[in-house]
Amino acid sequence: MTEFERFIKDKPMSYTEIDISRMALAFDKIKDKFDMPRIIHVIGTNGKGSTGRFIAEMLLANGNSVGHYTSPHISHINERFWINGELATDHQLELAHKVLQIYLSQEEIDLLTYFEYTTLMALPLFEVNHWLVMEAGLGGEFDATNVFPKVMSVVTPIGFDHQKFLGNTIQEIASTKLRSMAKIVIIARQEFDEVYKIADTIAKTQNSIVHRVTKHKQEFLADNFTTAKLAVKLLGMFVIKFNREDFKLPRGRLEKISKNLFIDVGHNLLAVDRVLADLPFEKFHLIYNSLSDKPFREILAKFKNRVESVEIIPINDERAVNISELSSVLDDLEIKYKIFHKIKKSHNYLVFGSFRTVEKFLEFYEKEKPENIYENIESNETMLENDIN
Repeated sequence: MTEFERFIKDKPMSYTEIDISRMALAFDKIKDKFDMPRIIHVIGTNGKGSTGRFIAEMLLANGNSVGHYTSPHISHINERFWINGELATDHQLELAHKVLQIYLSQEEIDLLTYFEYTTLMALPLFEVNHWLVMEAGLGGEFDATNVFPKVMSVVTPIGFDHQKFLGNTIQEIASTKLRSMAKIVIIARQEFDEVYKIADTIAKTQNSIVHRVTKHKQEFLADNFTTAKLAVKLLGMFVIKFNREDFKLPRGRLEKISKNLFIDVGHNLLAVDRVLADLPFEKFHLIYNSLSDKPFREILAKFKNRVESVEIIPINDERAVNISELSSVLDDLEIKYKIFHKIKKSHNYLVFGSFRTVEKFLEFYEKEKPENIYENIESNETMLENDIN
């Protein structure tokens, strides 16, 4: 384990309130120490990672040096930092960490959260690039990424998520995201018409120009690809003819693991809609778990008519919903369920329910043959079954 890995694992992953002041102070102190690439800021609720990677790949294909900052990651923190088609190496992350330690005091470093610190690492990591595609975390206006200057904002579909921080209505959620807009704005196709109205209103006050994506492919990755093409075109680049399948997306975006197994890091209602529309199975077994602050009842209700059963996979997170509470919801919805045990070749599967759920599944899948998953953790399975009963 590198010094950076030891350092970052002790940083808090979440916080009870948003305070942008510490990030702004740290950024203002060190920003002039680095060459700043031209930044495209990607905000929204769903599709930020895939849209951002499409844009980054298109810019790279036009002969530019490009970075892409995305979050969170599934298996390794390197997944957050993409440089000219490759993930950042451990050595690159270690060097960036050491540079920040030179310019920031220990007190300032201690105050920064996990996400704030990794966002600041964009300064030393991506200063060699012409362009940086930077994905916001959970918000926009008060997000750590918003301290960076940007030439364009790309707005992916906005829906309900992180209501504790962003508000309980689409108007509130969209407003806090869209108040971060740059002078040039791309609006992807939205599920809620209010988003367009709010974007136009904020654009007038901030002298921004809004461009809407009008083409609809009726498939979410194709829609994200269309949004990325418009962004690149407006930047004066060539929209090189290639298929979206030519790109290697960040992991977990309706990713096909095998012919009968897909994984997706979605964890909100919009994500369920897009997955159900694009999944090639009519019926499937859902490998699932959720954090307690997610609308897991509503999510499972949307899946009800498509799933053969739900297979609950344990996740190691203090925010995870209690297994007994999850099983009670499944009972109420009259959905068959059990503890996840192993993959059967005769069944179709979707793993869904956030990065944590996918991470836990892949830990077992990549260590074991699919049919042997969980055979060596019978004690854990028994404990969970007792919890349900």
